[in-house]
Amino acid sequence: MIIIGSVWIRCEKKRRREEGKKGRSEKKHQRIWFHESDVLSPLSEFDKIFRKREPARGARKRNRTPTMDLVLARYLCLSSILVFSLLSISLPQTRAEVITLTAETFTDKVKEKDTVWFVKFCVPWCKHCKNLGTLWEDFGKEMEGEDEIEIGEVDCGLQKEVCSKADIHSYPTFKVFYDGEEAAKFKGKRDVESLKNFVLEEAEKLAAKQLARE
Repeated sequence: MIIIGSVWIRCEKKRRREEGKKGRSEKKHQRIWFHESDVLSPLSEFDKIFRKREPARGARKRNRTPTMDLVLARYLCLSSILVFSLLSISLPQTRAEVITLTAETFTDKVKEKDTVWFVKFCVPWCKHCKNLGTLWEDFGKEMEGEDEIEIGEVDCGLQKEVCSKADIHSYPTFKVFYDGEEAAKFKGKRDVESLKNFVLEEAEKLAAKQLARE
């Protein structure tokens, strides 16, 4: 009896230990399940409300790539060039402020009807010509738009024949021509304002003489 009782006690203890383990395991799983449901359930609802909408299957993202940027830049560049080209073609071509005269053009130009020519005669090596700087070019720009007055220049180093016929002996020399003939010689102060006043006065005198003849 003692042996049987001892065996029964051991079996009973073993059974209780196993039941205890099982109970603890079930409680553990129950706690985990409760914890996960309690935490994940609100997150799932949050995710449904605020989650970013996923693109439809097969939809392509339209992100710009470096290649697309390069193509766009080239397109804009070519478009700008085309616009400027069209503008340059459509705009009227203006005459140069100062016209270079040669042996082939001098006589015909200064004979132009109703046109006053104010011509500078110079040579590249002359110190006084060099000292003029951009005076003649600036004067030409100032006179742009004046009707029936043209500004010219002759390089006597290259056009010796022209300068000889025009009776040029010093440099620089400034002369007014009208109807193929010398009309006046400038000897005043060498600045734009003085040159402009001189040629305008001479043009008025020549116009008055022309009217008197008619």
